[in-house]
Amino acid sequence: MTRIPTSVTRLLGIDLPIVQAGMSWASSCSALPLAVSNAGGLGVVAAGPMRLSDLDRVLTEVAAGTSRPWAVNLPLYRAGVDEVMDLVLRHRPPVLIASQGGPRRYLDRFHEAGTRCLHVVAGVPHALKAASAGVDGLVVVGAEAGGHPPPAMVTTTVLVRAVTRAVSLPVIASGGIADGFGLAATLALGAGAAQFGTRFLASAEASVHPAYKEAVVASDVDGTRTVGHGLGVIRALSNDFTSRMAALESTGAEESLRHKTFEASTLKDAALHGDVVDGKVEAGQSAGLVDAVLPAAEIVANIVREYGEARAGLPPVG
Repeated sequence: MTRIPTSVTRLLGIDLPIVQAGMSWASSCSALPLAVSNAGGLGVVAAGPMRLSDLDRVLTEVAAGTSRPWAVNLPLYRAGVDEVMDLVLRHRPPVLIASQGGPRRYLDRFHEAGTRCLHVVAGVPHALKAASAGVDGLVVVGAEAGGHPPPAMVTTTVLVRAVTRAVSLPVIASGGIADGFGLAATLALGAGAAQFGTRFLASAEASVHPAYKEAVVASDVDGTRTVGHGLGVIRALSNDFTSRMAALESTGAEESLRHKTFEASTLKDAALHGDVVDGKVEAGQSAGLVDAVLPAAEIVANIVREYGEARAGLPPVG
């Protein structure tokens, strides 16, 4: 198998510095994580929206379906997170990716189980705190990312470089990366891998409605917007929901009205029921670089090929 050795591939025992983002509903399944892990990257199960029985089943399927490393993404704010952690620990995942909470809550238990622990951060102060707590690596999310971008809205290019200058841990860059040229750029910044979310949304194995995938493919690079400021900002494809929110925000509507409108639309409506008009169609700016729904293994192979093209196209030092 082709290998691209980096600090992250060595840490996690994977062949390629390609991480599939943990995306609620899209990778709350076994098919997508298995396809990515078996192709040499790191497949990630999104535990966030899953019922315990479903999570137990999916983790059993993933463990049985590959001998390669795989991961669980766990947002620490979700309801019943302690019970979820107990369940995940029983499956001894090779890698845990945790977000939206302090790492000291889980580190000792997962390290004792032999799990590598990565923490999602959105700024240098958070990166320094996570590093001092003892995490094994960081996922650094920039403003271009779909879902929940960093509050300060610093771009991936700037934020990743700032974090790699501040800490010595392996770093996975996330936000606005859709192909092998983006991978080459993030490795040049000092990261050891790139995380691909929106690109794998438009994969055959992603467990979201076909209309969601088609909306991603149809989007341009300027086809997303951030809404929910002050409520938990998200980046989503522009639609009637985001237009309503943007209008309320621009006119200074009362928080109660903005909150009601924000909560009336859900990611689940878009992901499972295909409501791409009024649902929260979370996706990153890299949707404009995605032009087809492909099998996940083919996406991985394309990223590797494009990475080679990017490297070959760089001019030598004269």
